[in-house]
Amino acid sequence: MGSVIYWNHLTFSFFLGAIVYSHVLILKRYPSFMALRITGLGEEIAAVTGLPWDVNLENWPEDPVLTEKRGISRHVVRLVRASDDLDAEVYAVKETVAEFANREYKALRELTHLGAPSVQPIAVIEGRQGANGEELACALVTRFLPYSLPYRILLSAKEVTPNDITMMANALALLLVQLHLLGFWWGDCSLSNTLFRRDAEAFAAYLVDAETGEFQKSLSDGQREHDLEIAHFNVAAELEDLALSGVLYPGMDPIRASEAVIKRYHRIWKALNGRQILDPKDRHAVERAMRALQDLGFAVDEVSVSLDGQSQKLYFQPKIVAPGYHRNRLRELTGLETQALQAKRLLASLDRFRGREDNPRPPMSDSARRWLNETYRPIVEKIPQNLQGRIEEAQFFHEVLEHRWYLSEREGHDVGLAFSAQSFIDDVLPFRRDSGSDSRITQR
Repeated sequence: MGSVIYWNHLTFSFFLGAIVYSHVLILKRYPSFMALRITGLGEEIAAVTGLPWDVNLENWPEDPVLTEKRGISRHVVRLVRASDDLDAEVYAVKETVAEFANREYKALRELTHLGAPSVQPIAVIEGRQGANGEELACALVTRFLPYSLPYRILLSAKEVTPNDITMMANALALLLVQLHLLGFWWGDCSLSNTLFRRDAEAFAAYLVDAETGEFQKSLSDGQREHDLEIAHFNVAAELEDLALSGVLYPGMDPIRASEAVIKRYHRIWKALNGRQILDPKDRHAVERAMRALQDLGFAVDEVSVSLDGQSQKLYFQPKIVAPGYHRNRLRELTGLETQALQAKRLLASLDRFRGREDNPRPPMSDSARRWLNETYRPIVEKIPQNLQGRIEEAQFFHEVLEHRWYLSEREGHDVGLAFSAQSFIDDVLPFRRDSGSDSRITQR
């Protein structure tokens, strides 16, 4: 009996020793024992696991169509399709260190959850090994933003104007305001870390790099100003680089353009957070103040209105504001997903449609359904198969409205929406590249 106990004791000791040794060995030779680990959204895992993670990212084959959509980056970045299908989901893959990849993944998930204008994170890939067992960099995968382009491509176009640069500055300023309202300190605000999509006559800006960003319970004025200082320097340097390359609009001052971002930011921030003094005798003063904020695209959830009996001054103070007023309104009425200014323009079209309805007018929801089926859809469905994907449907509808105004002014009478749509399809749409190419990239 004792011998059995002794043998078991020796066996246990040897087993324990083996366990300890194996752990040391693994720690010493970790890369050799490393297993591929993918952390990400469940429904996307199947798509990303098929990518060649055992090859350095710079050696990945890249579709030329996708290459021109990629901006410059201090990291190696590639745009890839999930499969050979041209309509397959497109991802952006960036190589970085594991700490930064996981940090950025978490930040982007939180931004997406809060509805911020940012790219959607898909996965973090760790434990990559090359064919010879060498350790490869960690990778972060995000969903490509359809119809978006880097600033260099947009500002290098022949038809760019000073107004385009102003609109991009406004879009970047609005993006920074939205992030700061959420308590997010960017830390590296720049044109290079932003993607732009056309939004009616302007642009919408989206954050694509959150590596340096972090959430705070509430950003101090000093933190906000620090972000603005970084933005001011980066934007000026980026535009100066374009000027030296000879592609910036002649006469455009990079410094002044960069300052425009800061000035626009301060105007928006003051409108959203500053206290206004209104005329207490004006019964519609508060309503107009609310509408002014809505015109900026912000829903006002809570305000403070007070009357100073001694001075007879009416104070209006926004307390809780959130972006997306027009987008949310249009979504509620029609189910359409659009950019902010696109939504504003489509709502104006809906209002004109409703104004032509007989009195008593039907409920707004009924009018919206009729407008969608009788005005909006018949126009966007005119886009032929071979030209689909050139431009977002909502942007197409907006530009057809603009085209209608232009044609009507030229002809001296209203040419009608259907005629304008066909004219735009024939004369304008074939030359549009909002998707960056001729290839279709559809939004899922």
